[in-house]
Amino acid sequence: MTDDATIRSGRCHCGAVRLEAALDDDLASIRRCTCSYCRMRGAVVVMARLGGVRILEGSEALTTYRFHTGAAQHFFCSRCGVYTHHQRRSDPNVHAVNVACLDGVSPFDFPEVPVMDGVNHTNDTGQPTRRAGTLRFVSAE
Repeated sequence: MTDDATIRSGRCHCGAVRLEAALDDDLASIRRCTCSYCRMRGAVVVMARLGGVRILEGSEALTTYRFHTGAAQHFFCSRCGVYTHHQRRSDPNVHAVNVACLDGVSPFDFPEVPVMDGVNHTNDTGQPTRRAGTLRFVSAE
């Protein structure tokens, strides 16, 4: 874990997997992605450096999923099915952490979430990652 990072605790839905995430920019790195997998998963994520996610309990309950090039490794609780984090394809030195798994944080806490263009992935195009748009949450109250 990094010394100057914000440490946030979290867990999957059933509590079998418990983790800590060291976030260099705390929640400022929030984003979503338009790739086929992220579109279906729908998670809002924040970034932690490689080694910045520490599994405190339940490592045996974690399972992984890889697709397309197999470079990104997505971690899930094998009991409740909740996605906790993944090692990114565009930068394998970074983990993306599901904000919904972080204690006291909800994806609905953010009025605007940047959405990155994962359909035209930087590793496929050779171009910098492009922002595809913004996801907005407007409370009914």
